[in-house]
Amino acid sequence: MALTKVLITVKTYPTLSEKYDELVCTAGFREDGSWIRIFPVPFRKLDYQNQYSKWQWIEIDLVKNTSDFRPESFRPTDLDKEIRMLDEIDTKSNWGKRKMLIGDKIWYNMTELIAAAKNPKDRTSLAIVKPKEVIDFGWKPCGREWNKKKMDTVIANKAQGSLFDEAETRLVFKVVKKLPYNFFYIFTTEDCQKRTIMIEDWELGALYWKCLYKAKGNEEEACQKVKERYFNDMWHQRDLHFFMGTTKQFHNVGPNPFIIIGTFYPPKIDTQQLSLF
Repeated sequence: MALTKVLITVKTYPTLSEKYDELVCTAGFREDGSWIRIFPVPFRKLDYQNQYSKWQWIEIDLVKNTSDFRPESFRPTDLDKEIRMLDEIDTKSNWGKRKMLIGDKIWYNMTELIAAAKNPKDRTSLAIVKPKEVIDFGWKPCGREWNKKKMDTVIANKAQGSLFDEAETRLVFKVVKKLPYNFFYIFTTEDCQKRTIMIEDWELGALYWKCLYKAKGNEEEACQKVKERYFNDMWHQRDLHFFMGTTKQFHNVGPNPFIIIGTFYPPKIDTQQLSLF
């Protein structure tokens, strides 16, 4: 079977899974420019040589995920098969190569995008959105621990066939820490509707833990540092776009089934300066 070549542009923060321990939703583009979602991927359990980066081309054996009605959803045929690592797309020339790859895929109106998601002929579930205005970036507390039932199942699964009993396994097995806050953007698009949408980007989660360490455990200070990056820098200093994806559970029933699953933030180009040349 021919391998599928995919440019990875999105990796969400890991979630807990009773079947796979931890899961990461990965998405990107095929060579023809079409969107593709790869799920499930127990990313942190992959061998080091199979842990791909964002903006890296990979080749992987995929089939349509028949348990997911969304047209972009595929799954690995075998999670133990090697993933071929190919070139990475750099940020030279003001992210020129990356901008070429997403140039004709941008939505400017969330109302139209949601309609495309609800349309049974389209069922669009992955997109790039250019906000008209980002009003704010915020956070609110959420559960600090993973669901106990899921965690107990994961631990029990790990203990099976192990040299350790379940109590010992609980001590040595490390899952990714759950973020104690939900982070979100408040923004508008060309439909002028103010929307509050959660962001589940892996990079944001990693940044929070890094900032928390530097802030010596001060969570408010860590959250403010995350805001400096995702609002002050990405919106005010750069040309911010959102990678967006629907949640399978709410795709057909939620008024807005999309969440932000990543960001694209090339440097702003001074058009007045360019006009001088």
